[in-house]
Amino acid sequence: MTANPAQPAQPAQPTQPEEPAPSLRSVTVERTATGRFTATNARGATVSFGTGSGDDFTPVELLLAAIGGCTAADVDVATARHAEPTAFTVTVTGHKVDDELGNRLTDLNVTFSVAFPDGPSGDRARTILPRAVKTSHDRLCTVSRTIETGTPVTTTITEP
Repeated sequence: MTANPAQPAQPAQPTQPEEPAPSLRSVTVERTATGRFTATNARGATVSFGTGSGDDFTPVELLLAAIGGCTAADVDVATARHAEPTAFTVTVTGHKVDDELGNRLTDLNVTFSVAFPDGPSGDRARTILPRAVKTSHDRLCTVSRTIETGTPVTTTITEP
């Protein structure tokens, strides 16, 4: 057996910070005042909310808005390619309960109220509307799919 001659040491390569996985989504929430917060996404957009003492959205209302917004976007993409809606409203409701499982929402309901113009393109959009709503619910809407399938939520405390 022949021994390999010693290889010269290679200079250390500077380490690059790891790129986040392309699937990673994140927001940062900062306290701005007592009971008031601002969430900022990676693109710099912000939304302010509070604990319900004023007219701000609460976190629960933002969750309902996320469900409605996610499925509305899915359905809009599918139907608007055929006809621009003349009305498009999504209402999301749920009951906030505090029971042996803790605080949570139950009986979540998403209601679409969508109208399209008369004519062949509106007819096509009306025809695909039920399938678009079902596909969003069953496969596409990340928000409602996450709620329905469930996923662990971990918490960590770090120093500022």
